[in-house]
Amino acid sequence: MSFTVALGYGIVAPVIPAFARQFGVSTAEAASVISAFALMRIAFALPAGRLMDRFGARPVMAIGIAVVAVSSILAGFSGSFAELLVLRGVGGLGSAMFSVSAQALLLASVPSSQRGRASGLYTGGFLLGGISGPALGGVIAAWSLRAPFFLYGGLLAVPVLVAAIALRPVARPVTERAAVTTRESLAVLIGALRSRAYQTVSIVNFADNFASIGIRGAIIPLFVRDSLHRSATWTGIGFLVFAALNAAALMPAGRVADTLGRRPVMVAGCATSGAGILLLAILPGPWAYLGALAVAGAGSGLLDVAPSAMLGDLLSAQARQGGILVAFFQMSGDAGTVLGPIAAGLLVDSVSYPAAFILAAALLAAAALIAAATPEPRTGQPARPSTA
Repeated sequence: MSFTVALGYGIVAPVIPAFARQFGVSTAEAASVISAFALMRIAFALPAGRLMDRFGARPVMAIGIAVVAVSSILAGFSGSFAELLVLRGVGGLGSAMFSVSAQALLLASVPSSQRGRASGLYTGGFLLGGISGPALGGVIAAWSLRAPFFLYGGLLAVPVLVAAIALRPVARPVTERAAVTTRESLAVLIGALRSRAYQTVSIVNFADNFASIGIRGAIIPLFVRDSLHRSATWTGIGFLVFAALNAAALMPAGRVADTLGRRPVMVAGCATSGAGILLLAILPGPWAYLGALAVAGAGSGLLDVAPSAMLGDLLSAQARQGGILVAFFQMSGDAGTVLGPIAAGLLVDSVSYPAAFILAAALLAAAALIAAATPEPRTGQPARPSTA
């Protein structure tokens, strides 16, 4: 399911700016279509978690994917820029419903001893789809800029059927089957935000997305052009190296997280990813650039596993309100994705590219220190409130 969703998104994502430009808008306005999707994911994450707590993961997941599918098909028929912008925003709403419920269902369905490896497989599906999608989307876009939207919507019919029919609901104790009120969900979230373990996984997720997605996606292509004076081919090679090392690290990281614990994997992931980004700031040349992205990719692979596994350990004590906790965890990552390009862009314009890379590395270093000071939560027990 994760592969199909990521494949479809990868098919349509590279086409969106060019499709938007057909309506006579500026480059900035065209890019805002992508931002609208991300911002709606952030805005609707907590309501999506609340819906999951009230109605369960399976129906919310199916409806979320269906919303993305229908909005994507309608976006292909857009007759104006305003229609495209609104429909992509609606797609972000559906994406929030899917991602929150899917991750909550995964973590609730897998025992603690296998959560690291399960998170690695789940992320690996997204990664493989994300790599394959743009290549297929480029071929289709050469024929029609509208066709990728239709293909995306059609592909999502498969996960909609899987979520609605094939997935079995996670059993809950009889005492926990009553509907959860909004006040209860918010109380659980406020309590979790006072726990050191939950603070840590949210901070690490923010730092990882800020650096690995925000900086890499928005700044690296410009860095290759302006500082390395290389073509866009080098950007593609660098992204491929990053993805390859990311994928290679997922399953080993999952095994280590399941055997030695989540904390050492988080610390190692932050340190490795931060070191790779720091190398971009201090080592010149295209080969150093590829080496730095390889190191950063391996570190990001570790961070794709350990925070989710620790989050699952915390959710074991909150079977009724897991959706709201997953929602805020994902919000923290999406916030890093949105703020990363903005902060890095300001630093590049006012200082330099190395300054932007150093900022990202510093955030990851801070996250590593926080993770190192966080005790492993006991499985099935809520994390203790932080004394900080």
